[in-house]
Amino acid sequence: MGNLFCCVQVDQSTVAIRERFGKFVDVLEPGCHCLPWFLGHQLAGHLSLRLQQLDVRCETKTKDNVFVNVVASIQYRALANKADDAFYKLTNTRSQIQAYVFDVIRASVPKLNLDAAFEQKNEIAKAVEDELEKAMSAYGYEIVQTLIVDIEPDEHVKRAMNEINAAARMRVATNEKAEAEKILQIKRAEGEAESKYLSGLGIARQRQAIVDGLRDSVLGFSVNVPGTTAKDVMDMVLVTQYFDTMKEIGAASKSSTVFIPHGPGAVRDVASQIRDGLLQGSHQ
Repeated sequence: MGNLFCCVQVDQSTVAIRERFGKFVDVLEPGCHCLPWFLGHQLAGHLSLRLQQLDVRCETKTKDNVFVNVVASIQYRALANKADDAFYKLTNTRSQIQAYVFDVIRASVPKLNLDAAFEQKNEIAKAVEDELEKAMSAYGYEIVQTLIVDIEPDEHVKRAMNEINAAARMRVATNEKAEAEKILQIKRAEGEAESKYLSGLGIARQRQAIVDGLRDSVLGFSVNVPGTTAKDVMDMVLVTQYFDTMKEIGAASKSSTVFIPHGPGAVRDVASQIRDGLLQGSHQ
């Protein structure tokens, strides 16, 4: 019906290309336009002015011979004041942009090692954008934004990188654990040394108290019982201690069997040995 009355409608964010007898006349803005078809006027086509996005996946090699897939996202749109160039000069805009992206990425990434490629994603994107802007402006297109959204190494390379990272972290953890165990052993040794020192002091004081008590007992007995000597008192004390010890060993339910001399003569020998040891310790 619109063609019957020579009227056409151009939608928002779109322009139309008008020709007369196959020759470009002008660009029609959004709205209603009169198009007298009987005078040779016709619409050659429409051109969208909306922002478009093209994702390009490019396989290339880094400087350290690692093959990677670089994914670039190109955001572009046609310029209204150059709509005729955008409509007539390019047959396939997306293929043209893709070719330029391939060219720049395959010229930039091989100069970088894999780690540097990850670190310099913005520089690669800037190089692609500059090249596209310079090339596509002549065809009536504006490059709004260029992003390097992903760099994907081969699966084996990613696995190897993860293993290297895991090994490095494991090495650090092992060093930290060894350092902690070293500190723990040092502290334990210091504690044991302090404990043994205090235990030695306790044993020494205990033996000194025993010697002092025996000495006081011998002196008191000698004073209260005339005619007795210190040796007689010590023999009596040691014999008493001997029989008390035998009694305790026999009374214990889980005691081990101890074979020691227990005759009268053996008691004198044991008493002599104990007395000599105590007196020697007292003199020291």
